[in-house]
Amino acid sequence: MRAWLAAARALIEHRGFDRAIVALVVANAIALGLDTSPAIVARFGDWLHAFDRLVLGVFVAELLLRFVVYRSRFFHDPWRVFDFVIVGIAVLPTGGPFSVLRALRVLRVLRLVSLVPSMRGVVTALLTALPGMASIIGLMALVLYVSAVIATKLFGAISPEVFGGLGTSLFTLFQIMTVEGWPEIARGVMAQSPYAWVFFVIYLLIATFMVLNLFIAVVVNAMQSQVTEDLKGEGEAHTQVILGEVRELRREIEALHERLAR
Repeated sequence: MRAWLAAARALIEHRGFDRAIVALVVANAIALGLDTSPAIVARFGDWLHAFDRLVLGVFVAELLLRFVVYRSRFFHDPWRVFDFVIVGIAVLPTGGPFSVLRALRVLRVLRLVSLVPSMRGVVTALLTALPGMASIIGLMALVLYVSAVIATKLFGAISPEVFGGLGTSLFTLFQIMTVEGWPEIARGVMAQSPYAWVFFVIYLLIATFMVLNLFIAVVVNAMQSQVTEDLKGEGEAHTQVILGEVRELRREIEALHERLAR
């Protein structure tokens, strides 16, 4: 039994095993994309569905193998829990009232996040940046709300289709925040209120060029910190390897001295 568990552990921790799973995820993603084409489904639908079921079976078997090897420690790794949830959604029935869940099969592509180290680093950095991002999101929401109230009061009667109410103004200003189509909106208001440009310029400077850049700065800082930690970890691992080799060399030299002393 122990020999079987050791062999299973060696298999799932082998780099080639992870590469094979990544290849299956990519192939499954391509198959799911082809499944959206009626012409391709008409010709190869049975093959695509059979391949989809085969890949799902492999993913389930992989997770079961990991669960048997790691037992209770399986849920100690958040990435294994992530894989468990993704595959669990794919296992749900897709017939009758659950047919809408069939579209969620594409979530299996997200397993690449847990299998590719660089993607894991990006997600880890984003999670690390969440506290700072939450503060900036709160600031953005405050700026958006105050601006929407002002815009509704100033331009509601002039342009009711974009500033007629608080909800409409919030949506319009969110669109302007993305710098999408804002000149047309501004010119439409300025046709009756020539000085409306002052509001739009100030809002763009605050919401887009300041607050959004702060948001990006927090994410970039988190990414840099994550890269630094990864490099530090790699450096420590390399140092440990060198120290191990030095210790082994020292033991060999001591053994050689003992032989010479005899």
